[in-house]
Amino acid sequence: MKKIFAVLAAILAASALQALAQGYPARPVRTIITFVPGTATDIVGRVVMQKVSEYWGQPVIAENRAGAGGSIASAVVAKAAPDGYTLLIDSSAHAVSPWMYAKLPYDTLKDFVDVSPFAAQPNVLVVSSASRIKTVAEFVAEAKAKAGQMTVGSAGIGTGTHLNLEKFKLATAIDAVHVPYKGTPEVLTDIFGGRVTAYFGPISAVLSAIRDGKLRAIAVSSARRNNSLPEVPAIAEAVAGFEFTLWFGLWAPAATPADVVTKISADVRRALESAEVKERLARLGNDTMIMTPAEFSAFVRRELADYAKIIKAAGIKPQ
Repeated sequence: MKKIFAVLAAILAASALQALAQGYPARPVRTIITFVPGTATDIVGRVVMQKVSEYWGQPVIAENRAGAGGSIASAVVAKAAPDGYTLLIDSSAHAVSPWMYAKLPYDTLKDFVDVSPFAAQPNVLVVSSASRIKTVAEFVAEAKAKAGQMTVGSAGIGTGTHLNLEKFKLATAIDAVHVPYKGTPEVLTDIFGGRVTAYFGPISAVLSAIRDGKLRAIAVSSARRNNSLPEVPAIAEAVAGFEFTLWFGLWAPAATPADVVTKISADVRRALESAEVKERLARLGNDTMIMTPAEFSAFVRRELADYAKIIKAAGIKPQ
């Protein structure tokens, strides 16, 4: 009799999940964003999910929970009900945090379902428009002349902006001081005020300040020049083989029904393939990334391994 009840319970549970997937979403969906408004993660995530919201006929509510390299927001989603109504918008920091923090309130591999990537973009090495630094060579020379004194900001410990700096330091043998902030807006405020020398800022978050003449773009971190800043060289033109790219994506809590994950992924793909979203993301220096959940999961695991190597080589100790 117990076996019969167990089978019936399993059948009922499966039927409930199927019904959930068929009716999804039946109410507003909450997206938790790992960084403050105005950051690249925030900008890219909102562009994509705004379009997805149109397909669903339901509001997609954006909630920024910044701090601890994205782990505060990630913890909220890891503990949320696995019903597709609470999702995580994060960056490549998702693959960095496990190596940056000795204890996370979640397991990166076990507590999330990899749903879909959004896009990838380079960072831009920027300085104040009043700075005398104009090239990568001049930046390196200045850093070496002022060893241990030049300050370079980041959007937080363990973020792509931080790891970009560490990779650059290893490639050029410079000794610069890392100054972590809560997000790009705070870094830029201090660059404008002359309190920080430079920043490897996500292109979508610094592009307007570059175009307004408030920042000088020294170089982009991608292997080649970016179409949004064609006149700005790639770091690789001065530092052979250098490349660093930020990427952004969407996650759901573990145990979210596969049918729901498949639907969300398909609708994100539809948004990314729409002319409107492609144009908006490209204008901000992004290349869209199209992957199935399985492909994205494999990609995330490769990134985890790559970041582990960078962090170890840089001698960064978990906090």
